[in-house]
Amino acid sequence: MANGSSDSVPGAMRVLEVLPRTAAVDGRLTIGGCALADVAATFGTPAFVVDEVSLRATAREYREEFDRRHPGTDVHFASKALPCAPVTRILAEEGLGCDVASGGELAIALAAGFDPAHILLHGNAKSDRDIGDALAAGVGVIVIDGPDDVDRLQRLATAPQKVLLRVNPAVPGVTHTAMDTGSPEAKFGVSIEEAPRLLERMERVEHLDLLGLHVHIGSQLLDLDGFSRAAEAIAALGDFGTYDLGGGLGIRYRPEDGAPTIADYAEATVTALHTHLSREAQLIVEPGRSVVGRSMVTLYSVVTVKRGALTHVAVDGGMGDNLEPMLYGQRFAPFILDADRGRQEEICELVGHHCESGDVLERGVALATPQVGDHVVVPVTGAYCYSLSNNYNGARRPPVVICRDGDARLAVRRETMDDLLARSIL
Repeated sequence: MANGSSDSVPGAMRVLEVLPRTAAVDGRLTIGGCALADVAATFGTPAFVVDEVSLRATAREYREEFDRRHPGTDVHFASKALPCAPVTRILAEEGLGCDVASGGELAIALAAGFDPAHILLHGNAKSDRDIGDALAAGVGVIVIDGPDDVDRLQRLATAPQKVLLRVNPAVPGVTHTAMDTGSPEAKFGVSIEEAPRLLERMERVEHLDLLGLHVHIGSQLLDLDGFSRAAEAIAALGDFGTYDLGGGLGIRYRPEDGAPTIADYAEATVTALHTHLSREAQLIVEPGRSVVGRSMVTLYSVVTVKRGALTHVAVDGGMGDNLEPMLYGQRFAPFILDADRGRQEEICELVGHHCESGDVLERGVALATPQVGDHVVVPVTGAYCYSLSNNYNGARRPPVVICRDGDARLAVRRETMDDLLARSIL
């Protein structure tokens, strides 16, 4: 349904604040000096497009903001947000460490070039293989999530291994319930009541070098007060040389959203450390979403437009490459790429091509008179879109294209039909 107004401001200009840092509009939208229309023509759609300069700038901002407040803070990228070796290699080059939650993520981090000593392994259910691979690689730190991790390390470790104990602080993260990891009911870590017994046991286990404590209260956190409360909660467990206060900084997905800055997050975590724990301790933080989210967009092509009770604009991707709306109710700010100013806006349902009524990327979004063949841009897809991409309905996962200084290079190729059958034994 048209709303009667003309699109006097190009869609990209209205969301420029959440597009990658190098985004520019001069007739055509460019990222990293590359016109997105040309990227679509060369690599097809759907496609994930990364702004390398933006990614590097964010990594540097993280290091600078923490070094200003607590020199030597170890910033580890939470790789579950984007376990893509050609992209995370950029973060390794910028001096970030990496946290991984499985042997698979460890293999990706090593391929990306992260120093094993600058890798941290955590996870609530580490298998023998996960821990064995970490020990073989020589990872810097293993985060113990419970007694079973101690059992496995006692059996598998043959040399000293630095470890942290993850404690559940019973401080719920103010976020979507699926992203809250600090509630007493959460599956992660051990309770404050259990922690002293496990700490005592860990001190007695050969080869375990206990550095300190780890807490993490959630993801997409827009309220930072929880960091102080979590630090205060674990202070009663004693004095340690290292504290990992986790990650979780939330980000803006739409121009109208509010979110703390990296500086705000650094201030909150360092203040929590200095106030409740120690001014001298080593600090580790694990940001993920806020490192990569804004630096990637997804490009789609419009396949069908149906105007009826609602206007359904269907693109050639959907929940196969972006599960955030379906899992977490995340809202996005899509727009028609390089739409003429004269096009009227319509209130549309932007939907995917999957055989699922819930395959909706954004509801009630104003799009400039969508037409078959248009390209749609969805900003802020750097976190958990590539990670959670899948083959539902036989979808082939999209390529990843990295743009810098006018050069668009293929970092991950699009899956093929042969890839869909590669593991089948016929």
